[in-house]
Amino acid sequence: MAATTDTSSYKFNHTMIRVKDPKESVKFYEFLGLKQIRKLQFPEAKFDLYFLAYDSPSAASAGRSTFDREGVIELTHNYGTESDPDYKVNNGNTEPHRGFGHTCISVDNIQAACQRIEDAGYKFQKKLIDGRMRNIAFALDPDGYWVEVIGQKPLEATATVSTTDVTTYRMNHTMIRVKDSEKSLRFYQDVLGMSLLRTAPNPAAKFTNFFLGYAAGNVSSPVPAEGVSSAAFREGVLELTWNHGTESDEAFSYHDGNQEPQGFGHICVSVDNLEAACERFEKLNVSWKKRLTDGRMKNVAFLLDPDGYWVEIVQNEFLAGKANFDQ
Repeated sequence: MAATTDTSSYKFNHTMIRVKDPKESVKFYEFLGLKQIRKLQFPEAKFDLYFLAYDSPSAASAGRSTFDREGVIELTHNYGTESDPDYKVNNGNTEPHRGFGHTCISVDNIQAACQRIEDAGYKFQKKLIDGRMRNIAFALDPDGYWVEVIGQKPLEATATVSTTDVTTYRMNHTMIRVKDSEKSLRFYQDVLGMSLLRTAPNPAAKFTNFFLGYAAGNVSSPVPAEGVSSAAFREGVLELTWNHGTESDEAFSYHDGNQEPQGFGHICVSVDNLEAACERFEKLNVSWKKRLTDGRMKNVAFLLDPDGYWVEIVQNEFLAGKANFDQ
């Protein structure tokens, strides 16, 4: 009997970004409460991979194997960049190389959390007091990637709270900009099996945000306070930002992060049966960056979404009963 695949068991596993100095980057993300759960070394190819995730007893994916989680951040370090004074990543938010936007953590007490980040000497792209949206902030990691900070409670409920507990944080979502929202929504829903969790239109600013995730995704939370979405307690959310009108501009395109200048690499979905999932994708006439049979690594594949972003497909290790990499 041929192997089958069920998208309801898929997980939005991780987001990969390239970093200049892994020591500084790991230090930053660990300061935000994430834990290095795995390191894969490929000295022959001259790069290492660092996987970080929230792993306290109260974390949504606590104790799970690397590819049986949601809300993981993968840092890719290419040897030598840390000592190259000219090396700089593309953070995805600077013209003409926009595409990837940010990762996002949700926190217990947002004012206290932002003050803690600032007190540690880290910079902000946007503080809470800046601009019109006073309920979100954007911290900057050592490479200048934006990390959105959102609250798990109403802003007014935490205004006088001076403490914050990183064990309650979530790696909530990853944002990418898309040219044609209809094409992207079809891809992520019909091909990858995600569900549309929420649509947030902003007609005055001429953009709409779409939030997607797997229906059985990681939601580990108390009952949300009034005015707070339960999505703030989730991991594994994908935010698609559509700037109105880009879909009708034939010459318009976003930077995928893998052409020069590089930065963001890919998002990753872990699946129940890797071969069966790839056979299903083939029948759906997807665009491939790498099939399972291509190259030396026969245990990963890469799809291309409508904007050319790479989507890695890997086996869920727990469901397979064995690790994906023998390191």
